[in-house]
Amino acid sequence: MANDKHTLLLWLVGPMQSWGTQSRFVHRDAGREPSKSGVIGLVCAALGRPRHEPVDDLAALKMGVRVDREGVMSRDYHTARDCVRADGTPNKDAVISERFYLADAAFLVGLEGDPRLHMLMTQARAALQNPRWQIYLGRKSFLPTEPLVFENSLRTLSLREALRTVALKPPTRGRQRDRVRLVLEVDYGAAGAEIRQDQPLGAAFRDRRFGLRYVDVEMPTAADLAVQEATR
Repeated sequence: MANDKHTLLLWLVGPMQSWGTQSRFVHRDAGREPSKSGVIGLVCAALGRPRHEPVDDLAALKMGVRVDREGVMSRDYHTARDCVRADGTPNKDAVISERFYLADAAFLVGLEGDPRLHMLMTQARAALQNPRWQIYLGRKSFLPTEPLVFENSLRTLSLREALRTVALKPPTRGRQRDRVRLVLEVDYGAAGAEIRQDQPLGAAFRDRRFGLRYVDVEMPTAADLAVQEATR
């Protein structure tokens, strides 16, 4: 029987990445892996989709992340002067903020959909090769150092299967870890699922509306993962 799932794979690799979901005012967090809101926002930028447009079609794709390099959580101590307050009045005091990011992380992200979403995924892949607007890894100053998609990025495989068909990124220091973390989106009510609040809803990037999403975390051994190189 033909596989009824398609998965778009993309690399998120760069010296700095920040995928926060709980940022408030002077504290800007960074998650341990890319957020779904961040990845969908990246695809929207590539497509040239403005903030006021709904993103329910892209949000219907299930997301999975394979963490090839966990990265090092780092902090930027940031100061700014002559800022504007929320009420529009000038603030002459220095504003101090803490901004966290991951240094030297590498992620393989998969977006899975059924055949009805295949055309959307094909359009997304083409846009990521030739983005309309600048794409970045969570913050505008954090640019990718490798192409996001490759020749065989769109595969007729489930999310779990597709994330196992690409060779691991080698570590930049030390030896390869024995186990690799997989974070796979699952349906509501799945036993043992963890919660993420990063599911885009409607015109999410205009209205800042993000719902709950459920993920399953697996730790397969590196030896269990396939070593088939993606054709670039």
